[in-house]
Amino acid sequence: MVLAGGAARRMGGADKPTIPVAGQSMLTRVLAAVHDADPQVVVGRVPPDLPVPVASTSEQPPGGGPVAATAAGLELVPDNVSFTALLAADLPLLTGEAIDVLRLTVESAPMQGAIYRDSEGRRQMLCGVWRTSALRQALGKVAEERGSLHGASMQTLLEHLRFIEVSWRRPGPPPWFDCDTDDDLRTAEEWAR
Repeated sequence: MVLAGGAARRMGGADKPTIPVAGQSMLTRVLAAVHDADPQVVVGRVPPDLPVPVASTSEQPPGGGPVAATAAGLELVPDNVSFTALLAADLPLLTGEAIDVLRLTVESAPMQGAIYRDSEGRRQMLCGVWRTSALRQALGKVAEERGSLHGASMQTLLEHLRFIEVSWRRPGPPPWFDCDTDDDLRTAEEWAR
């Protein structure tokens, strides 16, 4: 599931998922990292020229944030899907290998999910793999506590999940590198080349 909403305020309101890095939109690059996922779900606007078929939806009302978007996307994920990758659409350096590391970590541990932690100790909350059933249950708990998922933070959701924080120790750029500014885009372009 790829969350492709957000206002992109630091980029002047640009439609970030459609911005190209190394000749492909960031959304296309993220979807390529999970090419074997079934279904592939995008929450937010889907460009008409997207080269792969996806299921798409958006949170209602719009602007509810990543937790509300996650709940909307999970409605399109069948109950028999064991694992759900929860990803931001602005991760142009994400790879299938990076997703496999997370999935294998969850499969081999009695945990509900795995997310990356950067070298400064920050959790990369929208670069993770979760047991689908656990993610649904956690969303239910947040909705019950708050009365609504609209405006809930990812930190609030994580408080209801047991997860492992994974460090990336391979050469090359970190897979969670997101593009929030024009400088980030230039850096991603250099790394992608």
